[in-house]
Amino acid sequence: MGDRTQSAALSNVLNKVKPYLAMVSLQFGYAGMYIISMVSLKHGMSNYILTTYRHVVATIVIAPFAFVLERKIRPKMTLPIFLRIVVLGFLEPVLDQNLYYLGMMSTTATYASAFVNMLPAVTFVLAMIFRLEKVNMKRIHSVAKLIGTAITVVGAMVMTLYKGPIIDFIKSGGATQHGTTSESADKHWITGTIMLLGSILGWSSFFILQSFTLKKYPAELSLTAWVCFMGIVEDGIVSLIMVRDLSAWKLGWDSRLLASVYSGIVCSGMAYYVQGVVIRERGPVFVTSFSPLCMIITAALGAIVLAEKIHLGSILGAIIIVTGLYTVVWGKSKDAKNSETEEKSNALQELPITNNARSISVDDGIDGPAKIVNISASKSPFSTQGI
Repeated sequence: MGDRTQSAALSNVLNKVKPYLAMVSLQFGYAGMYIISMVSLKHGMSNYILTTYRHVVATIVIAPFAFVLERKIRPKMTLPIFLRIVVLGFLEPVLDQNLYYLGMMSTTATYASAFVNMLPAVTFVLAMIFRLEKVNMKRIHSVAKLIGTAITVVGAMVMTLYKGPIIDFIKSGGATQHGTTSESADKHWITGTIMLLGSILGWSSFFILQSFTLKKYPAELSLTAWVCFMGIVEDGIVSLIMVRDLSAWKLGWDSRLLASVYSGIVCSGMAYYVQGVVIRERGPVFVTSFSPLCMIITAALGAIVLAEKIHLGSILGAIIIVTGLYTVVWGKSKDAKNSETEEKSNALQELPITNNARSISVDDGIDGPAKIVNISASKSPFSTQGI
């Protein structure tokens, strides 16, 4: 009995920890993607072509698993579900990723990953609009979610409007602060920020629509394969329109191939599936609450690999955004606890409590007085009374 109890407790702990481990692992994957993609884009690869190849790889990897593992549980494809998948293929593979790459090229990988910390606040606002999140102004945790959202927006404005001096965490030989300031000044920060904001809106909308779609089509692998396939079709059309040079589609054994394969497997195939599973368990706001970890990893890798310089405004804005982010997450965690308590109390109230015993007269054919058998509605044993 003791071994069974310990194994059950361990299994329970692992089930609770799994969503956290999954999301933390994804942040490391995203950080690597930001750096590798930035290197390939600097070497002249088109962001449209990178996005298309990314989903070609993801479809090739995910589709066989979806076909084999979910063939018995896969729901029937209907026109409304297919139309939702078409929209999902536009929101994330086309809109979000292309705008993100363009915004990252106009700023830096560190700035872009820090700006993504607005994602939970934007997702919360959209979830509130579509009634996936409830707000009760009489409860402090609901007010905290609204205040956290406002703080996040303030942090984004600080990052955008105030750059400040360059902070050199890792000293680079021969580089001076004045020399790098002119390089940073040439960046189209406002344009890049607008593109990043559009990217976040697309990504948040993807999470919301994915949450609705999984209720009608609860097969995460199959949905992932469909979204990646639609990403190939839709992004391929956009790529052919935006890039007329067919030689740009050529890949060699270089950073272009690495970026396509890595981002396709880790950040499209695996990420869509893991996010879908966690969204069903914890909701879209929980999925987006781990982005600050990605920002820290990207900042460290960006300084080492890409020799990026971090401005004081980016640091201050990121701190404000993270403060707002975890204010929202705190309010969300309190919501989860309250909902569990309410469900338990409702379940207890709904339990039928009856004590309706029925008396049936039974003649057993034996001389003597008849017997009355009291049959109780509860699970208590029958009682026999003689008269």
